[in-house]
Amino acid sequence: MTHETDLTASTAPADVVRRQYLASAAGDLEALRATLADDVEWTEMAGFPLAGTYRTPHGVTSAVMERLGADWHDWTAHDDTYVTEGENVVVLARYTARNKATDKPLDVRVAHHFTVRAGRIVRFEQFVDTAGVRDAMTP
Repeated sequence: MTHETDLTASTAPADVVRRQYLASAAGDLEALRATLADDVEWTEMAGFPLAGTYRTPHGVTSAVMERLGADWHDWTAHDDTYVTEGENVVVLARYTARNKATDKPLDVRVAHHFTVRAGRIVRFEQFVDTAGVRDAMTP
């Protein structure tokens, strides 16, 4: 069995989170929604353009991923370091993109805290360099 097959079938918290990043990078919102629990709580940090808490898989993808795609070229979350303890997964990552309104690039560090239960993400909290995001959005 290949590692990719293992990742696809695994309910291990870090594997579920990794599938979410892969689906997001591929623009596959259906696959991304499949990683989210029906009662997911997804919180974008205060000061971030999409600040707030979103619920349901469709609510998360329409309020966050679709809006990022509308406002930014090539929005990508590059996940590089995973710290896992039980159902908690913290990912250190980087957002890169180019703002559609200003044509300015974005390259900021982020940390994401996921809680995974029964093979689904039940909670997400974002920590991000909001000043860097604002700079990319300001003409």
